[in-house]
Amino acid sequence: MSIVHHAGNPARPRVTSPESMYETIMELGLVPFFENPVPGYSIEEMTPPQFWFDGDGAALGPWDWKIFAVQSGDIAYGKFLWGGKAAFATLDWYGHLLNWRRSQPKYRPTAPQRQILAYLEQYGSIGIREVRGLLGVKKSEADTLITRLQLQCRVVTGDILRVYRGEDLHYNGWQRSSFCTPEALFEAPSGAAGNPFFSGSGLSIPTCPPEESLAALIAHVQKIAPEATGAQIRKMLG
Repeated sequence: MSIVHHAGNPARPRVTSPESMYETIMELGLVPFFENPVPGYSIEEMTPPQFWFDGDGAALGPWDWKIFAVQSGDIAYGKFLWGGKAAFATLDWYGHLLNWRRSQPKYRPTAPQRQILAYLEQYGSIGIREVRGLLGVKKSEADTLITRLQLQCRVVTGDILRVYRGEDLHYNGWQRSSFCTPEALFEAPSGAAGNPFFSGSGLSIPTCPPEESLAALIAHVQKIAPEATGAQIRKMLG
């Protein structure tokens, strides 16, 4: 399957509901949320304009539908592609990304990031407010620390809650996220095989060398978007 046709042509619209967005992510395996260096290769470009988030709550589209994907148990979501931009991945392809990223010296956690990881080991999840309180930093710095941990594939979005405001408890797209480690989030619970309410299969980290995981990721994206150059794919992968 190719989602990139000819230069200048839009990607084939396919994301029109939470279910079709979930199915698209599961089919592609790894896909950025927003437009990126690989033309046509994003949820944004596969969503018809009338379904895209308009900012006032009239149309929430993928901005809200991502909650369904995050809560499915089958999909990793976080800022782990294109230098810290939002993306989705099935657990097998996220495992390859994790295997490669964690092997790279530039993706080693700093002292403040290790404090966050220690907090997660003890408490399981963390929000931006907790990061600020833990480290005594401003929101912008807390956001950056969490983004860097997502790039390292050490943290993913654990859950997203809708925020309802005003006397009428109106929801217009404001959300609050919590974060946890991928190992904790996607660990298959005991007895999961017979549990009809658990759809996730658990995270499996490849045992192959990290370079093989990177090569597999590049080949996978190249198959989906054959018109993309190697440089575009590497830039998108980060």
